Amino acid sequence: MYEELKEESIVRKVGGRFKLSTLIQKRLVQLNRGARPLINTNLTDKMAIVLQEIEQDKIFLDTSNQVRLSDSPDFIDAPELDLDDL
Repeated sequence: MYEELKEESIVRKVGGRFKLSTLIQKRLVQLNRGARPLINTNLTDKMAIVLQEIEQDKIFLDTSNQVRLSDSPDFIDAPELDLDDL
């Protein structure tokens, strides 16, 4: 298990467990579709990359539950996740 998920600080950082789950899922889809990590790392585990991006305040969910970069007002260049396709 990922140690970051055992800490309440990451849950509070994103605003709750539901938002954390949503952010992780959406960012994993983006990475799987070819988006580049927003952190300098040699990690290959995409889940670990997403958790580090959250910990380093690189990504967050906006009010419409879209993944946003913390230093840019634009969306990350990746298609939106269609939950009907799951």
